Amino acid sequence: MVPDISTGSRTYGLLNYLYGPGRREEHTDPHLVASWMPELAHDPGRDPAATLKQLADRLDLPVLALPKDRRPARHVWHCPVRTAPGDRHLTDAEWAEVARRIVHATGIAEYGDDKTCRWIAVRHADDHIHLVATLVREDGRRPRRHEDGIRAQAECRKIEKEFGLQILNAGDRTAVQRPTSAERSKAERTGRTETPRESLRESVRHALAGAASEEEFFHRLAEAGLRVEQRIAPSGDTLGYKVALPGDRNRDAEPVWFSGSKLAPDLSLPRIRQRLDAGRLDGEPITAHGDDPALRPASARRQAVPVAERAVSIFDGDDDEDSAAQLVGVGELLDALAQTAPPLTRGELSEAARAFERATRSHIRAERADNRAIRSAARGIIRAGNALGKGEDGGATAMVLSTMVLVTIAAVRWHSARGHAQQAAAAQRAAQHLRGAYRSAAAAPMNAMREQGRRLPEPVRERYAGTLETALPDPAGAIRHEPGWDALAATLDQAERAGHDPDALLQQAIEWRELDTADSVTDVLVWRVRRIGKLPATMDPPRARTNAQTTRSRPRPSPPQAPDGSADTRRVDSRHRGPKR
Repeated sequence: MVPDISTGSRTYGLLNYLYGPGRREEHTDPHLVASWMPELAHDPGRDPAATLKQLADRLDLPVLALPKDRRPARHVWHCPVRTAPGDRHLTDAEWAEVARRIVHATGIAEYGDDKTCRWIAVRHADDHIHLVATLVREDGRRPRRHEDGIRAQAECRKIEKEFGLQILNAGDRTAVQRPTSAERSKAERTGRTETPRESLRESVRHALAGAASEEEFFHRLAEAGLRVEQRIAPSGDTLGYKVALPGDRNRDAEPVWFSGSKLAPDLSLPRIRQRLDAGRLDGEPITAHGDDPALRPASARRQAVPVAERAVSIFDGDDDEDSAAQLVGVGELLDALAQTAPPLTRGELSEAARAFERATRSHIRAERADNRAIRSAARGIIRAGNALGKGEDGGATAMVLSTMVLVTIAAVRWHSARGHAQQAAAAQRAAQHLRGAYRSAAAAPMNAMREQGRRLPEPVRERYAGTLETALPDPAGAIRHEPGWDALAATLDQAERAGHDPDALLQQAIEWRELDTADSVTDVLVWRVRRIGKLPATMDPPRARTNAQTTRSRPRPSPPQAPDGSADTRRVDSRHRGPKR
């Protein structure tokens, strides 16, 4: 059950909407289910003699009784209350009880007080009601409604439990300010898919992802086409900033500005400075990758994988401040991937980044923790520019997305262990979107690898199956039935052709991180083996194997690579591996 409190200035205008047909003819049978005094609040939905004007005037009477200079500018309190999808439909009597409990909990009309605010509850759909009140009591005073949103949420959790409804996650006051009903209406009128507040929040996050300095952050805001205005002190220091969408104006034809703190708590200038100071990066300019192989999208994505895997290790540790810093970095990495994603994965990645944004904010702060590595990875992805979504770019995108799924699942565990219900749910949503993005990105490269794996001679496939059974004895049988098994066999074969010992390489990939949370163990192992062995992220065209390569003999392996790309000290020499199987 979700309450959503806002304030306005026109009682009649709100009633006209509530009793009207709705924007898409969705309002059916509008009527009152409860009010401050039924004998005075005549229902225009059920009483032919009652009018909206009469109801509005009676609600506004305590406001109009005040001198004009004492009337509040925004005197209309509006609170829709909606049940969750899948909940049963409440009766009018049950909705009336919900209404009375919420106006009591929020201080609008407390039980036993005969001088409360005037209020009504309108129902025009099965799954919600609208509470409307005027914010002047009968005695001319204002109601005590401090933190009314928090109190409404708390009362809804009690109601859900007592009414047998879905019990939603409790808020913790770290969420962003939701768009008002007026903002949503304006977005619909102007044909926008989201409100300016939401568009600006995403644009500011994108500008901050991987930014090396405050100056670069503001430069990227301007490059994104936003109107930007900084608040400058007499000393010349910047005190704050605000942004607006081009063309978004109010009724006075002035830009509609939003300060950073109105977009999200962590987008205020002081919080942005804390983030930039904690993860200070080199200030090289953001440029396209050009002909530099080190700055190509595939290289940047591959370099991000071990950094993201390190974040998983930190989440499993005991340093909460370090973990909170890594969450911020993961959010920036997702923003960077979403900005530079190929069209095939851009939609799911954008949704994943939006969802995970909520998981980056909790009451655990990270002012002194160092997340330079993961912020630098985000910066590298942005510097490399947009990925094409095919060839090496497509394979490297699948590689990093496979890892990011595991990272977000680790974030779910971390938040859940600390009772952060909202953040855990957000990270879970991000993981679902990342799975969708991974499936799209991995389809072409995995299909090519599977085809190559199916072409391998049966003795070679059996030999790699033996390698897998030795490394993962318990689940090996089930893994061989996964769709990715053929791709893993092809990857091990390619690694062997490149001079690696596939046994050692596979063992290192398994030991690097746990596999319990992987949707497909073989998919994860494919990308780990390819990264550790520095194999291409795409499959070469099929080539015939020599007869000698179908036997147990192999070329002498090169030293296995550690996850950071350096030579592993656990060198494997084929002359000292023991007896042949």
